[in-house]
Amino acid sequence: MTHSHPASSLIIGGAASSPRAPLPTLPPLALYIHIPWCVRKCPYCDFNSHTASPVLPEEEYVDALLADLDQDLHAVHGREISSIFFGGGTPSLFSPQALGRLLKGVEQRIPFAHDIEITLEANPGTFEQEKFVAYRKLGINRLSIGIQSFQQQKLEALGRIHNGDEAVRAAGMARQAGFDNFNLDLMHGLPDQSLDDALSDLRQAIELKPTHISWYQLTLEPNTVFWNQPPVLPEDDTLWDIQEAGQALLAAHGYAQYEVSAYAQPGRPARHNLNYWSFGDFIGIGAGAHGKLSHPDGRIVRTWKTRLPKDYLNPAKSFQAGEKVLTNDEMPFEFLMNALRLTAGVESRLYPERTGLPLESLAEHRREAEQSGLMQVEPSRLAATERGQLFLNDLLQKFLS
Repeated sequence: MTHSHPASSLIIGGAASSPRAPLPTLPPLALYIHIPWCVRKCPYCDFNSHTASPVLPEEEYVDALLADLDQDLHAVHGREISSIFFGGGTPSLFSPQALGRLLKGVEQRIPFAHDIEITLEANPGTFEQEKFVAYRKLGINRLSIGIQSFQQQKLEALGRIHNGDEAVRAAGMARQAGFDNFNLDLMHGLPDQSLDDALSDLRQAIELKPTHISWYQLTLEPNTVFWNQPPVLPEDDTLWDIQEAGQALLAAHGYAQYEVSAYAQPGRPARHNLNYWSFGDFIGIGAGAHGKLSHPDGRIVRTWKTRLPKDYLNPAKSFQAGEKVLTNDEMPFEFLMNALRLTAGVESRLYPERTGLPLESLAEHRREAEQSGLMQVEPSRLAATERGQLFLNDLLQKFLS
């Protein structure tokens, strides 16, 4: 899961605000590692990804990642890492040797939790499937396989370079390699997609028995090929039918929706993403990576790294492109923009624990959201109603300072 803030200069956060209480305990700490290269850039993709040259600078990039991590170690404050996520780009383009050296270097710097979740994003394709066994031996224990669709026409429209058979094989190879926990990434609302097309993709995915399915609607993002040359997407009525029928199909097969576009078998939600959504901390290393770090004195700082790989690899340039200290006024929106994505929301006590601010500071806007039918009237939880989830932007607007 990458974040795509465009900022690239140093910003020290907003207007002055009264000091927050020191945090009673620091939140769990995760690590996001961005590997920015792809075989080919997809026309819908707005992530920080770049077409790979025939030879990737693996050694230099691993050296840079570890040097980047060294500069963030001051924010660890004695914690261990609960999860690691290799995102991209296509992290599975890197050799097991390079990723092994990286993981070893990370563990030498920060202890790993005994039950750490380590996820690697991978794309279907025969070349990468051969590496799955080696990845599993490194301690990588979860794969996220970017399938998007099993239908050739749809894959071509999306600029994907694999076919449906390779996607099916990739899931089988993952299981054979010892991955009993893997996600399949699927998109809906694709160019010229019918309800039957969308449900066919979902049925095929369910048949492969992944522990987790990410199923999200294609959106046209600025700075992408699709933004400048928009394809013909399904009408709103069709999109609504796809959403309703797809959710029912997933539920019938034991995939519970726990977030806007995430469905998991019991006990198998993505722990790394749950940490984001519950306002946990994460160090972000790699070109364009984002981090969010809490400090014992109550400061909460968002950071972002240099975007272009050539700049990130340039020893004369700083890894960190900017940082922003969150103000008290920004905290309600920052916290809830994550927490309210979860279908069950979060326990109310998490707000003071993670922000250092009293729960009462939300009271006025919360009451307004409850009266609008967008937020559940439930003192012990902060959660959107079903309507609130459909109109999440409207709900979050109420908490903007």
